[in-house]
Amino acid sequence: MSQFTLCLNTSTIRPASLIDKIRITGQAGYEAIELWSDDLTQYEAEKGSLDDVVKELKDNGLKVLTLIALHGWMDSVGAEYQKSLDEARRKMHQAAVVGSEYIIASPPRGQVDLNLVAQRYRQLLQIGREYGVKPAMEFLGFVEHVNQIKHAWQVVTEADDPDGTIVLDVFHIYRGGSDLDDLRKIPANRIAIFHFNDAPGSPPREQQTDANRVYPGDGVAPLGEMLEIVKGSGYRGVISLELFNPKYWEQDPAEVARVGLEKMKAVLG
Repeated sequence: MSQFTLCLNTSTIRPASLIDKIRITGQAGYEAIELWSDDLTQYEAEKGSLDDVVKELKDNGLKVLTLIALHGWMDSVGAEYQKSLDEARRKMHQAAVVGSEYIIASPPRGQVDLNLVAQRYRQLLQIGREYGVKPAMEFLGFVEHVNQIKHAWQVVTEADDPDGTIVLDVFHIYRGGSDLDDLRKIPANRIAIFHFNDAPGSPPREQQTDANRVYPGDGVAPLGEMLEIVKGSGYRGVISLELFNPKYWEQDPAEVARVGLEKMKAVLG
């Protein structure tokens, strides 16, 4: 048995319906699941509530680890910033309904003031406590600014809030060119979740997008070194398979979930 909790991010099997995503995740043998707010919003619009989603999660023995994602909170101004906070509250309420521990706070594509972002992240954490949900700071390897571990960690440390955490992701660490020494600076209790995947040898690293992600062990990212670092920190939390590969979306989602779990286990040892 893995020393980590093994989880499926439902982006990996995106074309499936929300209920099917939950059933497939449970039947494949995962212990936890990551859901997307857009899926919940669509389900609410069609069914009127999330009651059946909550029941399906319980029936399949799945804990929701994160809801994805908060946008617009870093770089918006004036009325747009207030709108982003209102939307954050709506999504945090969704997260609370499905029992999610975290909600992922994502960066924009352009430049930001990291000192201001830290203040805003602290405010998100304060709002999150109203719902019992913790916003987790994410970096994205393909954006212009908040693309490395050090940027997200600066936000978390400057926010100076005990609930502040970071989202780690193999692809984003590799794609953004993060220094693995920065990974060594992250305490285990400040890692919300570790998104697991791999990156291919081509196209060149700097040209890769989410669509290029491959199963763990099928690419060239230094998975072993990353794992040793997070293990060395004492992290024994959640490892979540997160892929956005259109080729996998064309396949049987149950088979993709099964293969993904096998490949994760093979890499984790």
